[in-house]
Amino acid sequence: MTQSFYPPQRTLMGPGPPDVSPRVLGALSRPTIGHLDPQFILLMDEIKALLQYAFKTSNELTLPVSAPGSAGMEAVFTNLLEPGDKVVVCQNGVFGGRMKENVERCGATAVMVQDDWGKPVDPQKLEQALRANPDATAVAFVHAETSTGVRSDARHLCRLAHEFDCLAIVDAVTSLAGIELRVDDWGIDAIYSGTQKCLSCVPGLSPVSFSERAVARIRQRKQRVQSWFLDMNLIMDYWGGDAKRSYHHTAPVNALYALHESLVMLQEEGLESAWARHQRHHDAFAAGIEAMGLGFVVDVGARLPQLNAVRIPAGVDEAFVRKQLLQNWNLEIGAGLGSLAGKVWRVGLMGYAANRTNVLLCLSALGTTLQTMGAAVTPDAAITAAQEVYAA
Repeated sequence: MTQSFYPPQRTLMGPGPPDVSPRVLGALSRPTIGHLDPQFILLMDEIKALLQYAFKTSNELTLPVSAPGSAGMEAVFTNLLEPGDKVVVCQNGVFGGRMKENVERCGATAVMVQDDWGKPVDPQKLEQALRANPDATAVAFVHAETSTGVRSDARHLCRLAHEFDCLAIVDAVTSLAGIELRVDDWGIDAIYSGTQKCLSCVPGLSPVSFSERAVARIRQRKQRVQSWFLDMNLIMDYWGGDAKRSYHHTAPVNALYALHESLVMLQEEGLESAWARHQRHHDAFAAGIEAMGLGFVVDVGARLPQLNAVRIPAGVDEAFVRKQLLQNWNLEIGAGLGSLAGKVWRVGLMGYAANRTNVLLCLSALGTTLQTMGAAVTPDAAITAAQEVYAA
């Protein structure tokens, strides 16, 4: 007879999900109530306000889509694009390619701006593409590319989009709550994220936010949104203002308890303090990695603190290392994707997992494992270097 499932206790330092706070896990177990219960409606209002805080926006249309970050991405594109539209898509990793897929599935044309994996989006290339395509209606790019660990200059890219009368569409799946992100100040028109990254919540929800310009575009569509479930014209009436809520779908009530708790924790810490915490633990981790004798794909100035693409030493079986970390240390790190597959490990320092204990554990486990395989690394030097950063 099949028995209940009890997962092992892991330390999650891959590209997501990271470790989840006991407070968030506790919130999941609270009594389920109806998705139209007056008390749940009040919770929805609080979640909306907390997401506005996290995104640094006053956008009225800010809410969590009841599905993972990929659904948030699809919600943005299916609502804003119609057949025949043209979108300039910036790609410097896997997830820019997924943007292209969404654009094309909406019947629109994607004009690609390509940059090397591990490099930020080049604003000059974007400007050239916009000048060459004056009929473009939107610019789409990934703020924090999870496949490479690089950040792009969102403020600059959004400014260029607006100069050419385009909407600015931003993937913030890995950046929200991990690095500086200012939706209103930077002029972001549509943005999507995920709960399973730096918010350190459970997977399964996708926070999104639309500017007034974007909402006007949605309201003025010539054709209906091709997805009923993701149609913001319908969802607005469920996550709307003071009027009676219109039933749209059965919301994932307990998952929203968890999101609310994670956002309360973010507010308690302070958004800017959360950004600083991620950077501090990255600095210690980076010092340790370099002292050990390893390196990074991304240059310091463009490197994400929450997602570290560490180069694999020559001759090392990267999959075997990850297997050893999981078996011997209960530690999960991620493999490379796309053109970086087999070349890097992706080590996450996200949300609740961005802490000193995890940094030192990962350095020790990775260094010891590599040393037993004969790699030329110095684990003791890594720990010392990280400790020096923390002592400074």
